[in-house]
Amino acid sequence: MSGLVLRTYHALPASVRSVAATLRGLYLRWWRYGPESERLVEEALERERWSAERWRVWQEERLAYVLHRAATRVPYYRDQWKARRRGGDRASWDVLAHWPILEKEPLRCNPAAFVADDRDVRRMFHDQTSGTTGTPLDLWKSRDTVRAHFALSAARTRRWNGVSRRDRWAMLGGQLVAPAEQEQPPFWVWNAALRQLYMSSYHLAPALIPPYLDALARYRVAYLFGYTSSLYALAREALRLKRRDLRMAVAITNAEPVPDRERETIAEAFGCPVRETYGASESVVAATECEVGRLHQWPEMGLLEVLDADRPVPPGAFGEFVCTGLLNADMPLIRYRIGDCGRLPPDDAPCSCGRVLPQIASIDGRTDDVLITRDGRRVHWLNPVFYGIPVRQAQIVQEALDRIRVLYAPAPEFDTASSRKIVERLRDRMSDVAVILEEVREIPRVANGKVRAVISNLAPAEREAARRAARGVAP
Repeated sequence: MSGLVLRTYHALPASVRSVAATLRGLYLRWWRYGPESERLVEEALERERWSAERWRVWQEERLAYVLHRAATRVPYYRDQWKARRRGGDRASWDVLAHWPILEKEPLRCNPAAFVADDRDVRRMFHDQTSGTTGTPLDLWKSRDTVRAHFALSAARTRRWNGVSRRDRWAMLGGQLVAPAEQEQPPFWVWNAALRQLYMSSYHLAPALIPPYLDALARYRVAYLFGYTSSLYALAREALRLKRRDLRMAVAITNAEPVPDRERETIAEAFGCPVRETYGASESVVAATECEVGRLHQWPEMGLLEVLDADRPVPPGAFGEFVCTGLLNADMPLIRYRIGDCGRLPPDDAPCSCGRVLPQIASIDGRTDDVLITRDGRRVHWLNPVFYGIPVRQAQIVQEALDRIRVLYAPAPEFDTASSRKIVERLRDRMSDVAVILEEVREIPRVANGKVRAVISNLAPAEREAARRAARGVAP
């Protein structure tokens, strides 16, 4: 939404903003759902019982189609392969490992070059990433792709949890549905077309949360969907106020990890299970947590590689996520470095939920949000730093190889012993670093409304020095 349109929208009365949201919802509903949607949902659920061998064959056939289409119909890849051929490279484009890893920058610079030449972007759905880095990506999808995507979502987020798009639900996300400077409710809009109460993630200061809770009750919301940090903020205040009228069917998180403390608080406040989801606007990877607590990939969405220094790591080892999209063959992203990191399970043991879907063992954050020690080690699992520490929110910022800043919003029980534990635990993981503690009322949210638990602000020269140290190369 442009600045002028956003300012005009914010100037509208609250009731008219909801009318505008409903009109937008009608447009989105037309793109997302059609007469084939229920059939697509049932087919997605049926595929979950396929054998591992049947999935392997399906993915191989789909991958062959996507790679051929990318190499012959997508300008960016076609030019790349022509240049390789002129240079004498005879590698086959049918083999995924022969494709170079795609960074975000080429996609940012010329997104239209990634759209197949037999498609017209004017007839496609235009989407943008939320832009954590400040520069969103432009993406295009056909109506068939959009509807296939939302059928998968309906099957594996809603149907797994006993709800449907016909139930009333609340979304806590990064859209600016209310002006940032607004200090009186409503901090939400009602989108009647999608039966969605869209609630701002930017106004969740403790003093402003009671009206949010009242709205959940007034609109008879059946389930929640949103950032973990936003759901946790609501849950914490609901428990403090002893609200017992906010029983939900499920709370579904997205875009942020789900530490145990946040999961337990949300579950207790709303009397429901908490299910984690993982995905990306680029439509190259997605996963959903089942009732057993395992995170299952959606194989139709894409292939996931886990790499370290651009080489595959063994199952169970930590690495960067590199994804090849299978769903959107009209804007295919091949071996795309998505920016997240984590690990696959150490074995292929089936899940007791009965679904034959590949799993993700853990998502350990973004590659630019991993702390780096002076000797080049990467420190990525930092939740234990705050175990048992009375803080409402916390954020770790690496300012230099030898300096860490911790922003924290304390709970009433926070004391000097709490401060000392945070410093000790960080030094246990980072060795000899300066740890600066900074008390704040709330952790600031980034442009898309998320709270980032870890931020690395290392200069490129420091990153390179750490990489050289890790390889044993003299500076």
